[in-house]
Amino acid sequence: MGGKQMGVKPRFQDRSEAGKILATHVAKAVDDPDIIVLALPRGGVPVAFEVARSLRAPMDIYVVRKLGLPGEEELAIGAIASGGVRVLNRALIAHLQIPEELIERVTAQQSIELERREQLYRGTRGLIPLRGHTTILVDDGLATGATMLAAARSVRAQQPRRIVVAVPVASSSACEDIREDVDQTVCVVTPEPFLAVGAWYDDFSQTSDSEVRSLLAQSRGEASL
Repeated sequence: MGGKQMGVKPRFQDRSEAGKILATHVAKAVDDPDIIVLALPRGGVPVAFEVARSLRAPMDIYVVRKLGLPGEEELAIGAIASGGVRVLNRALIAHLQIPEELIERVTAQQSIELERREQLYRGTRGLIPLRGHTTILVDDGLATGATMLAAARSVRAQQPRRIVVAVPVASSSACEDIREDVDQTVCVVTPEPFLAVGAWYDDFSQTSDSEVRSLLAQSRGEASL
């Protein structure tokens, strides 16, 4: 599901508002009380927090790292996720003639950062068991969809009952591409032209590590009430 939006004014004030709006769409689209919300840090955490709070569902994180082209880090040539999953954009890699050794170097660098964030955000806590549960993967938006695709393929190995991808905004191509690897998608708006995820937020300032940890702690407290 999704909707078109024209013009240049951002649709969402910030990630918190986007999460509240996304939660209403998820509630209508996902008919299942047995759900777990997984946030892609860092930007997906404030969005997922509002979804989980609205649906009274447990929330956890699923660490994914984009593999950015050196010098043009916003250009994703792939992504890695917890569990050793790597997704590569082979068409883009071939088009730009990116050597394999460069891909391996970027992968090694991002693997270190992935492990750092796992330790920082999770500590000794293990991932919430996903087997048999409907799992909702949440981010603040999808541009190429590479990081979400890596997350979805990694989560599939945890044997959830269903995988749902839910985002406030996405490019129409990313929303279409991800459908092949998940059971359901909830994309609130798919604006044309897409431009970038941040173009659809008034406030798209970076989410800090401390904010991620605070929201995770709050979510654990609310889920236990």
